[in-house]
Amino acid sequence: MRFSLIDQIVEINAGESIRATKNLTLAEEYLQDHFPGFPIMPGVLQVETLVQSCAWLMRYSGDFKFSTVLLDEAKAVKFNSFVKPGDTIVVDCKVHKKNDDGTWAFKASAKVGETTVISAKLTLKQFNLIDEYPELAPSDEIQTAAMKELFAVLYRQ
Repeated sequence: MRFSLIDQIVEINAGESIRATKNLTLAEEYLQDHFPGFPIMPGVLQVETLVQSCAWLMRYSGDFKFSTVLLDEAKAVKFNSFVKPGDTIVVDCKVHKKNDDGTWAFKASAKVGETTVISAKLTLKQFNLIDEYPELAPSDEIQTAAMKELFAVLYRQ
């Protein structure tokens, strides 16, 4: 199962920043067990929401040159409030540093209304599978095409 935790990209500035939204609904399966009678978005999925936003910025900034973007490090993660069904999370990520090895550092946070629910310093790495596994070139092409297609749905200029 793949969790797409971004519903819309509201604003994006290549190489600089992104603002995205996520509407949490009771229909999301993981809320059935987290927790019965008090459904809240798990902290790890809040972090993943930040990661996915940063990854979209990286893909867009590099014109979808890399098939794979993964979390390398999460530091200074702070949870400040619960995220409940009916909440709209507004994510803001800003590039802190870009390195020649394909890693990008971000300062990321998310709010519900005026309340910051999570903040973190994230490092993500981008690469193509073909760089280490030439036989996986078709996988790079499939993944890149799928990400371009999904981006067109998330960001309507």
